[in-house]
Parts: sequence; C-alpha cells; structure tokens
Amino acid sequence: MRNWNELAKDITSWIKDYAGEQNILSLVVGVSGGVDSAVVSTLCARSGIRTIVLNMPIHQKSQQDNLSIQHISWLKDNFGNVEERSFDLSEIYDVFVKTISKHEVSDLALTNTRARLRMTALYATAGSNGGIVVGTGNKVEDFGIGFYTKYGDGGVDISPIADLYKSDVYEIGEELGIIRGILDAAPTDGLWNDGRTDEDQIGASYDEIEWAMRESLSSKRANLSEREREVMEIYQRLNKTNLHKMKPIPVFKLYQDE
Repeated sequence: MRNWNELAKDITSWIKDYAGEQNILSLVVGVSGGVDSAVVSTLCARSGIRTIVLNMPIHQKSQQDNLSIQHISWLKDNFGNVEERSFDLSEIYDVFVKTISKHEVSDLALTNTRARLRMTALYATAGSNGGIVVGTGNKVEDFGIGFYTKYGDGGVDISPIADLYKSDVYEIGEELGIIRGILDAAPTDGLWNDGRTDEDQIGASYDEIEWAMRESLSSKRANLSEREREVMEIYQRLNKTNLHKMKPIPVFKLYQDE
C-alpha cells in the first residue's frame, strides 16, 4: 500500500529542488476551489518557498468561489510563506467577449478564453516576483483525455501532480488535511455559466476514465460490460481528439541533420 505522506514529501522536495536549481524566488498557483489546485498549492506551501496563490473568478458560481476563498484562508492560517492575490477578471472577460463577438465565435472558444485570461494573470504575477507558474493538472487530464485548455491551464512551468491519477490526488488531499468541502465537491473546471461538472462534459466519472486509461495501457483486455465499452469509447475518442495538446508542437524541419 502506498505511503501517501511520503509521496507528498517527495513531491514537495521535488518542487523545492527544482526551484533551488533554477534560482526561483516564488511559486505561483491558481486556486479554483477544486482538489487538484488545493493539493498543489499545499505542496508548494510546504516547501517553505514564497507561495503566491491566485483566486481569479470570472462570473464564478458562489460555491466554487467560496471554496477557493476557504482554501486560501486555510493555507494562510497554516503556512506563513503563503500570500494571496485576488483578481476578478469578469470585466476584462466581458470586454473581450463584446469585442470579439463582432465576428463569429463559439461558446467553447469563449470558455477557453477564461482559462487563457487566468494564465495571463498567473504569468504576470510570476514574472513580477521571480517566480514560476505551477501546474495543477493530473495524469488523467494531462495525458489521458487532454481535458484542459491549451495555453490556458495547460500553460505552466512545472507539473507536480501530472503523473498522479485523480484517485491519487484525493488520497494525498486526505493526507494533507484539505478541507472537506473541496474533497466532497463534484469536480468542475468552473468555466461554464451553467455550472456543468467535469463529468457532465466528459460523459463519464473520473473513476471510470481512470479505469479506461489503465485498461488501455494493460496488455490484458477483459470482457467488457456495456457501460465499460461505452466508457472506453469515450476515453479513446477524447484521447484521439485532444492528442494535439499532449504531443510536442509540430515543427517543419529544414535542417534535418542539425
């Protein structure tokens, strides 16, 4: 059985070592009210390095915003190296929407814009404080189904939990004492006005997608139930559709031998 406390220590040491090698003065993390950002921000805080956490609502549902505020308060109560920045980006987003909507633009494109505005705020903060942006994506999102915004929440400098399944993140969250409201909340990217959850968007739960990802990597393929086949099809479709996010940017090669 995995020792989650030791894993948390290992990840924190990894963050600290990287920051030391690169002469990084601060760690910048966007806090959404979800378990991934809660775990990452806590691991950063445990490093002892100056940790700047950003709350960046854009017409956020009150429950999501409240969880973010509660977590930041918990961090500040427990770690003296944590600083808070709160940027309400709603007005900036509205101006952008008004400007770009003079031409045809899809709801999905506008939704991804929210994530990219937040990325801009994160990098502005990191660049002003000798810092790096610390990613909050997990293994299922980053390398399974590509469930993130390219150059949005996918725009980061290091990714401490990108090799952890979602279930691993919850286990570490329990170990770290993340507040119950975050651990019990339905995962959501908080980018849609209708408050849809990640499961609503994906069509399957994280447990199901995690199963499909593990199963696809296994050399043994069991007889699947109807629901398992459906989930596997969802996983394979999203993996193929979003593969461009998970691979390096294609480059036309002129100098093949250099």
